[in-house]
Amino acid sequence: MLGRPMAGGGRSGRVSGGGHEETAPYSVQGWGLEKTAGQWARSSQLTVARDGDDRDFRTKEGTLGSEGLCFGGLCSSAPARASYSRGWDGKVSKIKKTIQSILPGKTRDSLYNTSHLPPEHSDVVIVGGGVLGLSVAFWLKKLEKKQGAIRVLVVDRDYTYSKASTGLSVGGIRQQFSLPENVQLSLFSINFLRNINVHAEYLAVVDAPPLDLQFSPSGYLLLASEKDAATLEKNVRMQRQEGAKVCLMSPEQLRNKFPWINTEGVALASYGMEDEGWFDPWSLLQGLRRKAQSMGVLFCQGEVTRFVTSSSRMETSSGEQMILKRICEVHVKMNHSLEYQPVECAIVINAGGAWSGQIAELAGIGKGPPGTLEGTKLPVEPRKRYVYLWHCPQGPGLEAPLVTNTNGVYFRREGLGNNYLGGRNPTEEEEPDPTNLEVDYDFFQYKVWPHLAKRVPAFKTLKVRSAWAGYYDYNTFDQNGVVGPHPLVVNMYFATGFSGHGLQHAPAVGRAVAEMVLEGHFQTINMSPFLFSRFYLGEKFQECNII
Repeated sequence: MLGRPMAGGGRSGRVSGGGHEETAPYSVQGWGLEKTAGQWARSSQLTVARDGDDRDFRTKEGTLGSEGLCFGGLCSSAPARASYSRGWDGKVSKIKKTIQSILPGKTRDSLYNTSHLPPEHSDVVIVGGGVLGLSVAFWLKKLEKKQGAIRVLVVDRDYTYSKASTGLSVGGIRQQFSLPENVQLSLFSINFLRNINVHAEYLAVVDAPPLDLQFSPSGYLLLASEKDAATLEKNVRMQRQEGAKVCLMSPEQLRNKFPWINTEGVALASYGMEDEGWFDPWSLLQGLRRKAQSMGVLFCQGEVTRFVTSSSRMETSSGEQMILKRICEVHVKMNHSLEYQPVECAIVINAGGAWSGQIAELAGIGKGPPGTLEGTKLPVEPRKRYVYLWHCPQGPGLEAPLVTNTNGVYFRREGLGNNYLGGRNPTEEEEPDPTNLEVDYDFFQYKVWPHLAKRVPAFKTLKVRSAWAGYYDYNTFDQNGVVGPHPLVVNMYFATGFSGHGLQHAPAVGRAVAEMVLEGHFQTINMSPFLFSRFYLGEKFQECNII
């Protein structure tokens, strides 16, 4: 399996910078790239060429040197000044302060109000304030060694979340995936959600009302045709091994339990008996944000428009030249303004959802020669998905699970008034224009409703009441998440690309990213197969159960 950490020795390579070069050992652990530079840059054994005046000082908590104070995988300040070249733009704020400090009788605040700007320094900058970005922020503060040790800034363009994927989701959570890692993520997340108000270490906040996620534990029901029955049975066997409570049902058993279903064309079904269903995504989003604020996380409304990077050239033992980059500053442009604020940082988390591919490009990811690691793009793009709300007085009752038909059409109950939500993923040829969130009602009329009416005869008389569209952060490579650091832009970490199941996996993914940042490796769940390196290696980690 791709990228699983390996024990064992390292090799040696050469790192150059600051006008000279020195030999440095590197490790081949943890990257899944046995012949690329990212693993060597990540290794704690790697020594980057430094100015002769720089020194390292070991303390009880970490290492204090030219790169600042380090806890596990996180360094709290910008890289060594002698090792890297810095752009002029990164000095603007310091020059402004110097000029203002010499003006007689003037303070900086009297010249210019900066209360609306983000801080000039943050240890971690999270780009994207959706549920994944907020989960990373929460776990970074939860797992920090000392309270207040890490400054975390979350940057998002729109805190109304009017176009955010989280709030436009149908809110499902399930264990019925085709990969064991995704089953593990779901099991961790459902446990987190069940205990969300029980312990202060989760999302409970002193003197604040408890969160009501409105969790409906009605399960998922996946229907398979004769062609897909063997795959469904194999998946259920794996899901049970991972601890999920899932059962197989024959057509006859389906008719007995759910008499409103027409089983024509159904050879087998799988039904989640526990810890599956749906909840209110907005409540989880607001709960994470409230908790993060109570823990000291900073928030800024703005758009990241530029990364200022430093670079170092490394030569491998085979003579291959690699350029390692580190983001030193994030430029945040204020909304409805030409003004921007540079923020010095040690770590950047790319949790930009459907736009995370564009954010990666700002850091130079994918801009090298085709077929190289430098030229490997983050294959995540926005895909528009429709959700329709309809009313049907004779429709399935309160016992109805979220049903996925043999062709991908799905529906679930919404509330208690015989209302239902549903839709279908379009084929590649049917993909709608993602530049807007307009709804195509003809898609429901011709691509969704006929299959609903055939599977549930009562839906022949349904009435569509409303609809909306939202974005999937769609991974075009293998429809699975991207988690962990980039091999060459060594301080950019990903939490994106889940192609529709990011909401339900957010609690577990946030913890995994925080573990990698703080400790340098995954601890709770081995997320090595989700690393960026698989795109360069061409090794797909395919998730087949995309709804």
